[in-house]
Amino acid sequence: MAKTTKKTVKKTAPKTKTSSGPLRVAGIGTGNIFKSVHIKPLTANPDVKVVALCDIVESKAKALAKEYGVTKTCKNYKDILKLKTVDAVDICTPNKFHSEIAVAALEAGKHVMCEKPDAVSAKEAKRMAAAAKANGKTLMVMRNNRMRPDSQFLKNYIAAGNMGDIYAGRVGWIRRRGIPGKGGWFTTKELSGGGPLIDLGVHMIDLAIWLMGNPKPVAVSGSTYCKFANADVKGDSVNSTFGEAKADGTFDVEDLAMGFVRFDNGACLQIEFSWASNIEQEKNFVELRGEKSGACLDSSQPLKLFTEIEGTLCDILPRVPSDVWDVHGLYLNHFVDVLKGRDKPMFVPQDGVHMIQILDAIYESAKTGKEVQL
Repeated sequence: MAKTTKKTVKKTAPKTKTSSGPLRVAGIGTGNIFKSVHIKPLTANPDVKVVALCDIVESKAKALAKEYGVTKTCKNYKDILKLKTVDAVDICTPNKFHSEIAVAALEAGKHVMCEKPDAVSAKEAKRMAAAAKANGKTLMVMRNNRMRPDSQFLKNYIAAGNMGDIYAGRVGWIRRRGIPGKGGWFTTKELSGGGPLIDLGVHMIDLAIWLMGNPKPVAVSGSTYCKFANADVKGDSVNSTFGEAKADGTFDVEDLAMGFVRFDNGACLQIEFSWASNIEQEKNFVELRGEKSGACLDSSQPLKLFTEIEGTLCDILPRVPSDVWDVHGLYLNHFVDVLKGRDKPMFVPQDGVHMIQILDAIYESAKTGKEVQL
């Protein structure tokens, strides 16, 4: 193979510093997730000024702008990126557009907060990470479950060495009937990238890997199923109200995914995510097995730790606050603190690359019936 050398000149946007005044933020995508858990904490933060809102259905942006006193709206995100009065963007569009908008924003010199999932493919997640590095801007993707009081307690408990080597785990978010926006963008692979695996999997898989110390995934196997695309059953999950359902729409994603992940340190993780399956009730959970103790974070019960003291098996029930659940707001505040230089980011773009690599590999394994090496 011939050896070639070339000099590459990178074009980067000006590395503007965050102003000493409020962080000027523009919201891109003003649907349910932005309305319900993004705009309220952003406008409540004294270090933030929401200066513009963008949505392809501009009437949605205008209605929200009127409610929160935002003066500028538009329907094309590129118009937002031209504004010198914008320091950072908050992306809450359908999944397909996350990476496109994030890369463009980073190249325009804006910091980026993006809803999960990071992207619909590992290739796009890598593009986002590369753009953040090349332009010297902060890229963070929503990881709200890291902010839960029980998650924070367990992270500190693990950091103190109380669990020892964490060598195995099991995670899931399973619903009995909770398909969001059936027939809309959630169930249309072209727009969403997948079903409950990419919708719910990011939450619990990330939480487990973060608690485990961010080991690198090296191999993945999985199976996916679609059994409820034609079922006409009323949802029993509040989350099924997300998205806009279309009676004659598309449903070409899975409604159940199961899989297995192996990491470079020898640890492993079982996964299960569903929008619909015949189970008793909806719940999400992270179970970790350590050599000194185990832990169970389960939405249906308080945090539990399992260990032994003086040769006796013991269950520990930490009294973790249960009324602090504005975790999206806490994570958005953390993003602001990072940009103001008051904190270091708990999320780095490589976390997102690893996440989407896992999801890609599960879909590939389900298609081929073989384990996928990363």
